[in-house]
Amino acid sequence: MGMAELQSIHVHPVKALRGFSPREAVVEPWGLAGDRRWVLIDDGGKVVTQRAEPRLALAAAELLPGGGLRLRAPGRTPLTVPVPDPGVTVPVDIFGTKVEAVLAAEAAHAWCGAYLEADVRLAHMDAPATRRPIDPDHALPGETVSFADGYPLLVTTQASLDALNSLIAQGEHADEGPLPMNRFRPNMVVRGTRAWAEDDWRRIAVGEVEFRVAKMCGRCVVTTTDQVTAERGREPLRTLARHRRFGNQLVFGQNLVPRSPGTIRVGDPVRVLD
Repeated sequence: MGMAELQSIHVHPVKALRGFSPREAVVEPWGLAGDRRWVLIDDGGKVVTQRAEPRLALAAAELLPGGGLRLRAPGRTPLTVPVPDPGVTVPVDIFGTKVEAVLAAEAAHAWCGAYLEADVRLAHMDAPATRRPIDPDHALPGETVSFADGYPLLVTTQASLDALNSLIAQGEHADEGPLPMNRFRPNMVVRGTRAWAEDDWRRIAVGEVEFRVAKMCGRCVVTTTDQVTAERGREPLRTLARHRRFGNQLVFGQNLVPRSPGTIRVGDPVRVLD
């Protein structure tokens, strides 16, 4: 097997919406530049994701220079959303944790609300260095994260997806496979490893940037959502439950915390340091 390398990079400017796949990305302490700095919240301030609204998979967010957005969705005219001025913040409830964020302009709320036919607002994390600490059970002092589920970056490997798809093909819902990697919404996909090699990683380097492996990534119903049609199936959770259960979690991928700043690029060598 040859040298492991970075196969693709994925940035999701708005949590739960479709993102984009640049050839390179700047790594900030709290995640890739522009990744999940925006989030939708309901009328009670709770984060809205594909868990409850699978149609979010069909909406796309493009990152504009300066951190603004260009939103697109079926049946809607595209909308440009500038970064809101810092100032008054509102509490955002992300899986039980309260995080302060700044609301976008009223036009953004109206656009998103019309698409989902729900009372939602769009919010921006203005100061990621201080707003949301990582779970202290898996963090070092001062480490923070954007509106990602819990950690700055998620890495997956192509070999593990191939292995998972092979298992799905042998199961009772074989017709649902093979699944594409976008079901898992990673930031980095690595090729050139053996299947499940990432289970043993503690520290890795991607090009010039070093990362600490915080914990395995437990998966939820979002992985059963077709990111092109927004339809739900049973896989991969059925197969993960059979073959990739660790404690009470169904695992695919690893959560990472950057240990150094820098830029990652498609084709960068990936080295296991520990």
